[in-house]
Amino acid sequence: MDYYETLGVSRSASDEEIKKAYRKMAIKYHPDKNKGDKEAESKFKSINEAYETLKDPQKKAAYDRFGHDAYKNASAGGGFNQNGFSSQEFHFDFGDGSPFSDIFEGFFSGGMDRSGRRGERTEMRGNDLRYDTTITLEEAFRGKDIELKLRTHVKCDNCKGTGSEGGVPPKSCPSCRGSGKMRFSQGFFMVEKTCTACNGTGHIIENSCKTCNGSGRVNKPRTMNISIPAGIEDGARIRLAGEGETGIRGGRSGDLYIFVSIKPHKLFRRERNSIHCDVPISFVTATLGGEVEVPTIDGKKAMIKVPVGTQSGQILKLREKGMSIIRSSTRGDMMVHIIVETPVNLTDRQKELLREFDKDCNSNPKSDGFFAKVKEFWQEL
Repeated sequence: MDYYETLGVSRSASDEEIKKAYRKMAIKYHPDKNKGDKEAESKFKSINEAYETLKDPQKKAAYDRFGHDAYKNASAGGGFNQNGFSSQEFHFDFGDGSPFSDIFEGFFSGGMDRSGRRGERTEMRGNDLRYDTTITLEEAFRGKDIELKLRTHVKCDNCKGTGSEGGVPPKSCPSCRGSGKMRFSQGFFMVEKTCTACNGTGHIIENSCKTCNGSGRVNKPRTMNISIPAGIEDGARIRLAGEGETGIRGGRSGDLYIFVSIKPHKLFRRERNSIHCDVPISFVTATLGGEVEVPTIDGKKAMIKVPVGTQSGQILKLREKGMSIIRSSTRGDMMVHIIVETPVNLTDRQKELLREFDKDCNSNPKSDGFFAKVKEFWQEL
């Protein structure tokens, strides 16, 4: 098919119009979006073949003049037959080093490479590190400083991270001229591969450091102090940029991630910024009202007023007696869950008094209301 028809543009289309049409069709027929669709795969190959010709002024001029015949004698790709396809099989590699890799990663990931970072050689960057720590609820309330000990790659002091003996700066790779990649033609395709001379680093070390064998880093123990902020939640992650593994030959360091777990507490339960606590009281206090002393997460005590006629399960609030709030001077609230305790092991005299009380008592609104509803339910049956 005519290359212009393949891209859906006229022969008078500008370079920008051709490029725009190519991007639109390439996204539509890309193999990642049409897995298993042979027709889409064939269409995608045709689109790339057409664009590789029309984007190059010299190839475009030759095609405009001679059509597909302009490529019958192409030597690097094995020649092209009358249909415009190479007599050799086409192989499309969309991985690293592919001539289309950068283009389509730009389409589908906003111009970022596979690591999510723009334009960075991922093989030079140090690995991210993870450290898990468990703290108490009180430590989460106050915050805590921890001493972190780990073994990781750090910058080599002998070569100052350059990988070259004595810290001599590496020389630019003559094969790729410091780009880390090699380009060569395959038919009318321009193929880009990682430079094998420098392994994609763009630099050559003539005299490798004997301490780190040219990597610019060594593995050794490392100690650092980490501050866990007050109010941190269970399962929270702290990211320390650049505190991970040192990169190769001065490459950017990875990040350090601290994952925080909080131990269950024997008295308190946490719900975001609130602290919950079950507090048992006698039925006399619940009936007549009074004051009860309760513990708080800061290690102090607080008095809470129990209203007359308090029911079991009722929640009383202590304002700003809960958890610390990150980046704030305020605190959450403490929720006191009242549990009215039933007395046990009563004496005969106590039992007698309770029976007399029960006979005279006629102020049980919840019981009265419940049994009234039960009576109505039975009458409706």
